[in-house]
Amino acid sequence: MTSLNKRDEAIRLLAEGFASQFAEEVSGDERFHDLLMKMAEEFVSKEIPITDEDATTDVAYELFMRITTHSV
Repeated sequence: MTSLNKRDEAIRLLAEGFASQFAEEVSGDERFHDLLMKMAEEFVSKEIPITDEDATTDVAYELFMRITTHSV
């Protein structure tokens, strides 16, 4: 194994070891929630023909609530 491959493997293993902790930290961060909600609102506006702004927000919120964050 070359030096670069050892380095890549070490980085992969390090990231793997912290993946669950990172997912937990991200899922508890208000900025992440804000970003997902904004993206959900943009998705609803683009993909679903709803003209009522409150309904758009409600659908976006329901989509947001169905997203989970976990390590793979």
